[in-house]
Amino acid sequence: MNKTPEEAAQLVTDLIPLVKDAACDVVVCVPAVCFAAVKPVIEGTNIKLGAQNVHFAEKGAYTGELSCDMLKASGVEYVIIGHSERRQYFGETDKTVNQRVLAAVKAGLKVIVCVGEMKDEREAGYTDILVTYQTLMALHGLTAEEVAGVVVAYEPVWAIGTGLTATDEQANETIGVIRKAICGAYGEETAQKVRIQYGGSMKGSNVKGLMAQPEIDGGLIGGASLKAADFAQVVNY
Repeated sequence: MNKTPEEAAQLVTDLIPLVKDAACDVVVCVPAVCFAAVKPVIEGTNIKLGAQNVHFAEKGAYTGELSCDMLKASGVEYVIIGHSERRQYFGETDKTVNQRVLAAVKAGLKVIVCVGEMKDEREAGYTDILVTYQTLMALHGLTAEEVAGVVVAYEPVWAIGTGLTATDEQANETIGVIRKAICGAYGEETAQKVRIQYGGSMKGSNVKGLMAQPEIDGGLIGGASLKAADFAQVVNY
């Protein structure tokens, strides 16, 4: 929940020249009120527009929610589903995350689905069990072909907005567990096609170490995305 439409438009305006030669896909997932301001600014650039959430129903009595069709009509291509803050503060469950994923994939949106454990869960030794369950539950009902197009973001909840970061090895190991879970359910070929990102306080100072890990395919950037120069540092590491 950052940036007014005017501020968001300025941020992406500043970002465009800094990431124009990026060797990766660049997506900005802005608050819904900023879609209309940001979309024309990024038109014709390598930056894609994303949303931070979506509802699973096509329409109806869901005050305050947005449907897949609404997002698509606003120029949105990507959508984050199941972010830890949605789970923690707004009652998202593994079941509703799955419903949203199914609806978004069916509608042709590119899904970034988030999984991750709390600090006490990691300390109790339940990380692998939890991320395996969360991942398979989120993808439940999709075909192997559909799963191959989904992006999974591993975000250890204890490392979001806290300044704490999983070590490169911890992040790589847990993302490996996620990929193994997908492999078991959908096959090796699908597991290798799925892009699995790290999303716990990735920034310019730690991006090289994290991205050097064999299992990590990208980043879901939070705090470091609020300033164009900081975000560009991650994109162009």
